[in-house]
Amino acid sequence: MCEASPVRYLIQHPEPIGIERDLCDAGDVVEVARAVEAAGWDGLAFTEHPAPGYRWLAEGGGHQTLDPFVALGAAAAVTERITLLTYLAVVPYRNPLLLGKAAATVDLVSGGRFVLGVGTGYLKGEFFALGADFDERNDLFDEALDVLPMYWSGERFSYEGRHFSARDIVARPAPVRRSIPIWIGGNSKLTRRRVATRAQGWMPMSGPAEMARTTRTAHLSGLDDIAAAVRDLKEMAGPRDGAIDVMVLYTDASILQPGVEVERHRDALGRIAEIGATWVSFAWDFSTQAETLGFVEGFAAHYLGADQV
Repeated sequence: MCEASPVRYLIQHPEPIGIERDLCDAGDVVEVARAVEAAGWDGLAFTEHPAPGYRWLAEGGGHQTLDPFVALGAAAAVTERITLLTYLAVVPYRNPLLLGKAAATVDLVSGGRFVLGVGTGYLKGEFFALGADFDERNDLFDEALDVLPMYWSGERFSYEGRHFSARDIVARPAPVRRSIPIWIGGNSKLTRRRVATRAQGWMPMSGPAEMARTTRTAHLSGLDDIAAAVRDLKEMAGPRDGAIDVMVLYTDASILQPGVEVERHRDALGRIAEIGATWVSFAWDFSTQAETLGFVEGFAAHYLGADQV
């Protein structure tokens, strides 16, 4: 998809796994954003968990997060080029009008560089803590996909929602492009159908079956599974195929060692591009800012530039 465009690289700001660590141990938002842009990366992302459970954190799988919209606003202020992404925002946690306002604000202050990465969510305890209906999450998600384009148009509209009634409203400021790209995360057939018909990007997840069960999505064990799913997405998208981005998460931790197996990693990154991905993302749990910046700069030195992958 978007076959004429080279693959681009995005890093997610590290979020601390566990309970005790500070949210910015792995790097000051402003300093990391500046370093990502200066090193030649293409994008920076923040995820969110506004109410993570103690047990989830204590067992070593859960993590804290900053507010992604506030953090991306700070990143926008000190950068000029990189794409800014929520990777991902859980749509059913918010009234879609408030979600639309937050997204439009980041897009405006960044000069049109924002992408709204979204998902339906999977942590029941977090839904309960926020007063969101877990069983309605798919309906609430589809409702937001209806509302957001109308909200961002800057024109009058009305919408009768499951938990709200928007009557003859005009919401401004409108985004710079009068719309914001929406990328949807998840592996299910339903997710791909939504992407094919209503969104501009797909963010699949690959990994062990346990991770898929935890995140309540279909299991994609590796690149071959993702490649088959991309082909399925392209068939569903039809004429829209070329307008859809695909972002694949790179999970081989040996790439964290600068200069080790560089050619093998270049081959792997090239394979990701060959299956139709337009973006490759990286999400590592660094403990210090020095570690984060070391990876940002080390990866750039070996894998970014016109003569690389």
